[in-house]
Amino acid sequence: MNRTIITVVGKDTVGIIARVCTYLADNKVNILDISQTIVQGYFNMMMIVDTNGMKKHFGEMAEELHRLGEDIGVDIKCQREEIFDKMHRI
Repeated sequence: MNRTIITVVGKDTVGIIARVCTYLADNKVNILDISQTIVQGYFNMMMIVDTNGMKKHFGEMAEELHRLGEDIGVDIKCQREEIFDKMHRI
């Protein structure tokens, strides 16, 4: 399984989850876990996804999600799980 951590942060607006999830579904990316909160008008979402079915390279997906985030006014970042784990190990 190729797991990726996706974070989405920004001012809350209608359709953020729908746009991100539509992109993932269109690219055969499976959502394994998702958590989202809204605090005083700011949206925060963290997803763990499986990219095994995706035909694109990781970098291409990360860039396309970054541009999608710019279009909808949020910051979207992607990290491979193994890099995320190593960065956050104590």
